[in-house]
Amino acid sequence: MSVSFETTDVAPAPVPVVQDGPCLGSKSRMPEFSLAGKVVCVSGAARGLGLTQAEAILEAGAKVYALDRLEEPSPEFYVIQQRALEELGTELHYRRIDVRDTELLNTAIEAIANTEGRLDGLVAAAGIQQETPALEYTAQDSNTMFEVNVTGVFMTAQAVAKQMIRFGNGGSIALIASMSGTVANRGLICPAYNASKAAVLQLGRNLAMEWGQYKIRVNTISPGYIVTAMVEQLFVQYPERRDEWPKQNMLGRLSTPNEYRGAAVFLLSDASSFMTGSDLRMDGGHAAW
Repeated sequence: MSVSFETTDVAPAPVPVVQDGPCLGSKSRMPEFSLAGKVVCVSGAARGLGLTQAEAILEAGAKVYALDRLEEPSPEFYVIQQRALEELGTELHYRRIDVRDTELLNTAIEAIANTEGRLDGLVAAAGIQQETPALEYTAQDSNTMFEVNVTGVFMTAQAVAKQMIRFGNGGSIALIASMSGTVANRGLICPAYNASKAAVLQLGRNLAMEWGQYKIRVNTISPGYIVTAMVEQLFVQYPERRDEWPKQNMLGRLSTPNEYRGAAVFLLSDASSFMTGSDLRMDGGHAAW
């Protein structure tokens, strides 16, 4: 038995044309990483990881507004502020804001956008931590954790997105999550914190889905253990962690805030222009075992 097929000439589907990007033929080095002319807000930037990322964003050329609940930022903030003005040709400003105060948050961010005539980026790094066994956690402590780490992040992103949409230029938002949103950290008793960071991961995906139509990209960064001043104090209380924590990842060491500088610039810049709804996990392989 033979089977014959009738064939017809079908025109091939058109091949999409990829337009040359603005970087092709550029005489600058890696211009897609430049944030020159951009205005970026960084919450939790009075000190620590947020301030380190703010400095990297300044070095990439952006003007940065640091948002934090501290009455005064750390001494390092003023050093970086002076460097921005004298060496980098840009500006670092401070606005005292508690991300739980939604009315003030929206008013302050709208004022920033009005002053600058634009708003291009956000790194939402404000967050708190509390180590308490689940059986001893109070509802008030749990609510405070989620109010800052989830609702505060959500409302900050919302306030910035409203201004991005108002000016119609799109933008990029990076939410600071944690490897603790993916795994339960062995020996670290932080049920509410870990749950809050898992919520940030899911929040990022949903905001990316809703705001893509406005040319707003939303991604998350999931750091591993970072040696900060606060962690150094923790090592005084739990000295065994200084030895145990490095053994829990594939590189056998802990990270420093400086190792996350490039991540913020990458996600805010055109270098990640086709990346949204994703998590950039930087944990030394901790969660990949």
